[in-house]
Amino acid sequence: QVNLVESGGGLVQPGGSLRLSCTSSGSIFGHSTMGWYRQAPGKERELVASIAVNGDTRYADSVKGRFNISRDKARRRSFLQMDSLKPEDTAIYYCNSRFQGRDFWGQGTRVTVSS
Repeated sequence: QVNLVESGGGLVQPGGSLRLSCTSSGSIFGHSTMGWYRQAPGKERELVASIAVNGDTRYADSVKGRFNISRDKARRRSFLQMDSLKPEDTAIYYCNSRFQGRDFWGQGTRVTVSS
């Protein structure tokens, strides 16, 4: 079992920044692809960014150039640095860990971008 705990969400003005953190309790962190997903009201959950064990990253087109995903193996954490935030980035953001085809999810952290 893997427990994921997100932190760092909140209210920010358009153009501002936030940094989300995800802490994993499991020993498989070093073997898992870590990802961040988001779900806005009335919409399906979507992939925002992911980072593989070898460091390869993927980003949704809507966040390329604004968001950056990273991971810290020693502290079993992944991070999502979000810059130049827009109102359409408002959503609940979920941390994801994928290991051997199994998905684990955090409880989510709310991000609201509004003036």
